[in-house]
Amino acid sequence: MVIGKMKMAVIAAALLLAGATPTAFAEGDMARGEKLGYTCLGCHGIEGYRNAYPSFRVPRLGGQKAAYFVAALQGYRDGSRPHRTMAAQASSMTDQDIEDVSAYLASLSGDTVAAGGSTAPGLEETTACTACHGQNGISVSPTWPTLAGQHEDYLVHALKQYRDGTRKNVLMMPLAAALTDSDIALLAKYYAGLEGLETSKAN
Repeated sequence: MVIGKMKMAVIAAALLLAGATPTAFAEGDMARGEKLGYTCLGCHGIEGYRNAYPSFRVPRLGGQKAAYFVAALQGYRDGSRPHRTMAAQASSMTDQDIEDVSAYLASLSGDTVAAGGSTAPGLEETTACTACHGQNGISVSPTWPTLAGQHEDYLVHALKQYRDGTRKNVLMMPLAAALTDSDIALLAKYYAGLEGLETSKAN
């Protein structure tokens, strides 16, 4: 099972985390971000909208913090998060564009996360996840994503990318390397079943 392998990974992640520097973030211009980021809702604003290939539901954004969006968009821009459509969107964005779009996206819905999500029985296999993603899947830092309520198939896709090194992150890669397909399925199902993230809707 995952728990034995992940105990060692937790120690490694804690050491990495101690020296981790959050992505630089300055508060963005929400009004400008609405103009730049309105097209984001063409995919992320439709409940259940699917990525073409590989097929998974595009992630829910409502409830994520602006600093996390900044980190994610920078990742798509620099190639550490591979996705053809997202890379094309982010490639021409300046740092200010990213901050403005992030401020706008962070303003959309997210009432469930703001209220604290849901309280649910804990899962022993999430021991390594809670330090960053919270006991109930609500992130403890604005830089790290909330997992509660995220689409199950998207979580499976993301974890497999971290495991095979396609998606680069110094904290997630060693943790995901210890996971089997069964472990990933278990974690994704658990977090998807919690109350939290919502599909973003324009104000």
